Amino acid sequence: MNRNDLTDMLWFLAVAEERSFTKAAARLGTSQPTLSHTIKQLEARLGLRLLTRTTRSVSPTDAGERLMRALGPRISDMETDIDALMAMRDKPSGTVRISLSDHALESVVWPKLRPVMRDYPDITIELNSDNGFRDIVEERFDAGVRLGESLDKDMIAVRIGPDWRLAAVGSPDYFAAHGTPQHPQELVGHNCINHRHIRSGALYAWEFAQDGHELRVRVDGQFIFNTSYAQVDAALSGYGIAYLPESIVIDDIRSGRLTQVLDDWSPFFAGYYLYYPSRRQTSPAFSAIVKALRV
Repeated sequence: MNRNDLTDMLWFLAVAEERSFTKAAARLGTSQPTLSHTIKQLEARLGLRLLTRTTRSVSPTDAGERLMRALGPRISDMETDIDALMAMRDKPSGTVRISLSDHALESVVWPKLRPVMRDYPDITIELNSDNGFRDIVEERFDAGVRLGESLDKDMIAVRIGPDWRLAAVGSPDYFAAHGTPQHPQELVGHNCINHRHIRSGALYAWEFAQDGHELRVRVDGQFIFNTSYAQVDAALSGYGIAYLPESIVIDDIRSGRLTQVLDDWSPFFAGYYLYYPSRRQTSPAFSAIVKALRV
């Protein structure tokens, strides 16, 4: 393979990841026609169609998917090696990409990073809020944030937050009109505000526990969201009962805007952990982020 082939494959990878010639061209600092011509030449040399093009979208073919899987880990290793070289600089620098949920971002990660990042002007942090479980290796994130109970065993995990629990809440007007559930099973007769997992597409089954007895309840209602904070407003607006991290509704509970129910059925979950591949060679920039987030 000559140097031009390697460059062309890197350009292909950018198009395949962005699913767009326009976005990939902007990312690479080149023109869309030049990029398109380069990919066509690469396909001609390989004798393979790598991308399926329509007027609205671009997607990799089966051969393109195989090439992506082959290139991705190698590019990741190269970036790791470059990060290691940057360790010789006096100041931590470079980009750190983290995948996390909106609740982890708002409740733990941003409050910890906000006061310290002025000390690291050469570090760029990308915080990608996504409530689904992402493959951080395949998608080239440096780290992710998950609850302790859902961590993969082949990852290094660093605890960054305390245990927390969910709270079932609704507006006082809602409960006045529909009654207050005394047992989780009674939720099936209520209008509940659902949460859909982004990756699996499944609705979250509400988890409860009392005296060692665990219970999951599948609820129904008028609204389904895939983020937490919109559910708070729906509950405040009287649209039903939401099951949300207690920390984001505690002020509304204390003020009386929301009423908490089934309090003795709400268990605690293992807190948030920052996790990353065990083979990752940590850079000074990444080490600085870990230090800032660690409990």
